[in-house]
Amino acid sequence: MIYAAGIDVGSTQTKGIIINDRMEIVARALTDTGAYVIRAAERCFREALLQGGLKEEQVLYVVGTGYGRYKVMFGDAQITEISCHAKGASYLFPRTRTVIDMGGQDAKGIKVGEDGEVKDFVMNDKCAAGTGRFLANSAEALGLGLDEIGGISLKAKNPVRLTTVCTVFVESDIMSYLAQGKKIEDILGGVHSAIAARTISLVRRVGIEEEVTFTGGVSRNPGMVKALEEKLGTKLNVSPDSHFVGALGASLFALERASKGARRTPQEKAQAGA
Repeated sequence: MIYAAGIDVGSTQTKGIIINDRMEIVARALTDTGAYVIRAAERCFREALLQGGLKEEQVLYVVGTGYGRYKVMFGDAQITEISCHAKGASYLFPRTRTVIDMGGQDAKGIKVGEDGEVKDFVMNDKCAAGTGRFLANSAEALGLGLDEIGGISLKAKNPVRLTTVCTVFVESDIMSYLAQGKKIEDILGGVHSAIAARTISLVRRVGIEEEVTFTGGVSRNPGMVKALEEKLGTKLNVSPDSHFVGALGASLFALERASKGARRTPQEKAQAGA
């Protein structure tokens, strides 16, 4: 049995996937990235090995992806998260033609071909608007946990209209609405709607074609799923593994290379990490 792994080092969390040569996911791992990125990658890989009941030497090839992909020192190669999300989304939903990826610090729109290849992409990485950071700031301003706000936003009857989607000013916007007596669910409904509108505007730059697959950490937020679907007028593909799509795509690339016999020697790995 051949095993391969993908490690997606994100700004907030690090995800790991191990697959076998039947293209079955045999292990998943999720850890906080924190300040020590190299350690986060190593910890995530160890947890995935433990969950899969595997030894490190059984995993023939490892691909690192995400913003910290070059910190996966034990990896055999690094591939951009754009390519990995396209490949992972196509594995989960073969008819995927557009990927919306929302992470902690950026948002991406990816146009995908029939074979899961990237045809075009657009990325918002200069501003936190439309990202998990914006949602985290909103949750903090309301004294709520990030995992609570999506469900609460679904109860909105009269969503407010935000004057800005700038992370710097969102707290004052929220405080203003609270002072006006607006309900928390309506404020959060407005927050999610504003982010969805900005995200759709971004993704339209590469063209939105069905099917649309939603990936990244924010895909676990039911309020964001609903807000995007309302703006798009179509259902989104959302998998229980949507948070792991980058790592999944990386593991698929790793499996392709392992199957062809590609593997660096321990000496080559050591030199790359020097």
